[in-house]
Amino acid sequence: MSKQDYYEVLGVPKTASDDELKKAYRKLARKYHPDVNRENPKEAEEKFKEINEAYEVLSNSERRTQYDQFGHAAFEGGQGGSAGGFGGFSGFGGGGGFSDIFDMFFGGQTGFGRRNSGPEKGADLRYDMEIAFEQAAFGVETEIQIPRTEECGHCHGAGAAPGTHPETCPKCHGSGQIQVTQNTPFGRMVNVTTCDRCNGEGKIIHTPCKECNGRGKIRVKRTIKVKIPAGVDNGSRLRVAHEGEAGLRGGPPGDLYVYIFIKAHKLFTREGNDVICEVPISFVQAALGDEIEVPTLDGKVKFRVPEGTQSGSVFRLKEKGIPFLRSSGRRGDQHVKVKVVTPQKLNQRQRELLAEFAQSGGENINPEQKNFFKKVKDVFGV
Repeated sequence: MSKQDYYEVLGVPKTASDDELKKAYRKLARKYHPDVNRENPKEAEEKFKEINEAYEVLSNSERRTQYDQFGHAAFEGGQGGSAGGFGGFSGFGGGGGFSDIFDMFFGGQTGFGRRNSGPEKGADLRYDMEIAFEQAAFGVETEIQIPRTEECGHCHGAGAAPGTHPETCPKCHGSGQIQVTQNTPFGRMVNVTTCDRCNGEGKIIHTPCKECNGRGKIRVKRTIKVKIPAGVDNGSRLRVAHEGEAGLRGGPPGDLYVYIFIKAHKLFTREGNDVICEVPISFVQAALGDEIEVPTLDGKVKFRVPEGTQSGSVFRLKEKGIPFLRSSGRRGDQHVKVKVVTPQKLNQRQRELLAEFAQSGGENINPEQKNFFKKVKDVFGV
């Protein structure tokens, strides 16, 4: 029976790039791998062999050129190695197929339970810090206490008592791993497990350090200075390099991440880099206008309320807001929202004066209310 065209097997055009070939191969290999396709294992195995054969040829530039010129005849009569068979996955080495299979089914590890025995960066730490509104606006330098794991200063991280040295594990020869090779119907499989003699450390300590009990690390509480920049917002995250947990097997320490949470202010609220402040004034000040004191982040400033100001009016104080993060001198604005306060208790004289005021205007109800009630009548007809 004649073989199907390799390009058709992978479902790609003859102009397909290497990346397109690999993408198509991965998709099909994932679909037809015998360990995944349990419903029709025999059919899946045959299809899987065909896919691997096609990819082995087309992923090799020299073989692809031969195939484009002569087709399947280029590899007949024993030429082309294992292109015509399924023996030992030999074709996966050059084209990356064997590692691709493990990428798909074992998360990129070329073995089961594999453990990195080299230096590893330490774990990162998180610290939640609550600061005042003004501290967020203008920045602050403060100290925090962090519990963390550090290298033991007595044995300098070796885990062995001073004057002694760890011994290389005789079972794994210092690798921390044991390899077991098995021959399967799909080729040679290498199973990598953690060494049970040294627990993956690659060394055995006969005389442990008394300070750290052979762990090479100790638990301490460190005081660290943290500089909060001006303009940070709620939920901001600051990275303090190398202040996390100690690294493994000589690796660098992790980082410390400080998350900022800002306390609510009694007078101010924040919108971006702008500050909102509500200021109460009397109806006399609103009607006649007045110079009032307005609180800001920089202290009190004088502000002129214009005559006839309505309750809810908003005025802007330029560059009295929050500084922009990592900006030289640039700041947001402060928005002053005026709230006209109506007196709840009036004495007899005040009532008389207000009545005279209403009569002098010729109205017992203000124009705004008249307009409102007229709109109600127009809408509801009452």
